[in-house]
Amino acid sequence: MRLAELIGALSLATDLGMGQPLEQALRTCLIALCLAEAAGLSEQERSQVYYVALLRFLGCTADAHEWAAMVGGDDIAVRAAIAPVLGGTNREFGTHVMPKVGAGQPPLRRARLMAGMMAGGRGRARDGVRAHCELGENLAARLGLDTGVRAALGAAFEQWGGQGFPNGLAGERIPLASRLVFIARDVEVLHRELDAPELSAAIKRRSGLSYDPALVEAFVRGSDAIIEAADATSPWDEVMRLEPEPRPWVPEGRMDPVLEVFADFVDLKSPYTAGHSRGVAELVRAAGGGATVARSALVHDLGRISVPNGVWDKAGPLTDGEWERVRLHPYYSERILGRVGALHDLAHLAGLHHERLDGSGYHRGCSRADIPAEARLLAAADAYQAMTQPRPHRQALPPDQAAQELEATVRSGGLDGQAVAAVLNAAGHAAGRSRAERPADLTEREVEVLRLICRGETKKQVAGRLSISASTVDHHVRHIYEKAGVQTRAGVTLFALENDLLR
Repeated sequence: MRLAELIGALSLATDLGMGQPLEQALRTCLIALCLAEAAGLSEQERSQVYYVALLRFLGCTADAHEWAAMVGGDDIAVRAAIAPVLGGTNREFGTHVMPKVGAGQPPLRRARLMAGMMAGGRGRARDGVRAHCELGENLAARLGLDTGVRAALGAAFEQWGGQGFPNGLAGERIPLASRLVFIARDVEVLHRELDAPELSAAIKRRSGLSYDPALVEAFVRGSDAIIEAADATSPWDEVMRLEPEPRPWVPEGRMDPVLEVFADFVDLKSPYTAGHSRGVAELVRAAGGGATVARSALVHDLGRISVPNGVWDKAGPLTDGEWERVRLHPYYSERILGRVGALHDLAHLAGLHHERLDGSGYHRGCSRADIPAEARLLAAADAYQAMTQPRPHRQALPPDQAAQELEATVRSGGLDGQAVAAVLNAAGHAAGRSRAERPADLTEREVEVLRLICRGETKKQVAGRLSISASTVDHHVRHIYEKAGVQTRAGVTLFALENDLLR
């Protein structure tokens, strides 16, 4: 399978997470390639531009939890508002973005959120972008992309004048692919709002501030072809056709590690779901599921990216409108994965993971005859794994209680009895696993702290839970980050997932 197809699917997921129309990243890629040609880039440079354009928002789940808390719940709507002004002035940012902060919240709550944004928003935004970039670099490395692509993703939000994030790089210290894709993405967004002369004027105004002046000149020279690229009828087909050589392929033996990138990408969206997809896949394998259903378990929740964290992280009951968004996430999983021909079987199973035999599930409302055995096994494993993880509205259920819940659902006609029996047998109802050695020389106490931090708890909450001082927790966290070689919660969570430390 071509790696570009899998990356293209990931780009569709990031479109949803950023509040953009599907295929936005694909169109950005086409624009970027045209701009690269106008600027006279080499084949190797165009190759880096290609992958950076598709994966610029690969780290968008890293700070979704924190971002949602800062803006009042709908992180996706606020990110959509930021898109046209990301390279603009502070005034443009305030005009477009601030009205979205706390939208739908009571007046006092909204006022507090807006005051918090005004007071500390820039520093918190910098931290969020740092997490975004760290995660993007890490996942790109696991996809097998070269150091140039990874470095460009790490600097994807830096601006020519030095006012960007996370490190305030300026001028040619910013990788060329980062500079070029910054313009290309803004061209795609602004093209949907402005006519050609207005678009050209907007890009020119940002020259020397957000954008490399030489690349702005290249845009002006090639603007007709660039705008034509933005209007491609079939962006997917064009992006696949235009991938620069050499085109990397994913051998069968690397499919599981690559699909684990999908799993970690979406599960990091909320601290409550970290490790969920890996856990479901492990249960499916232990329950005797074949490679197809186990791989579908790794990617079944990809559509969760379409739902704001204000919904996933909500401690109270969901509204009818929020439930409708939740019910659509299997649909998006299926549609995104279905764009890759070789993943058709996985896509179909992913779309069925919340269906129930009695027709009470979603998104199709299928009944027994329409749900194959593989999907029944996936549904049972997903339900068990979710029950044994904490959620905003409840603590993790003890394994025995989770087993009772699943068996009750079998009796009521929702889940398949054979599938549930296989999952429960695979789970073994073990409370946990001990290890004599920990990666990176972590101590047992550091692992305890790590698990709680990964679940989104503050240092103060960790101190209370473990009956130690907040300063001791801070000491442990600094040591954990140093040993893991990371700087952010998303980075340390990914480290924990890769080393199986969340159980």
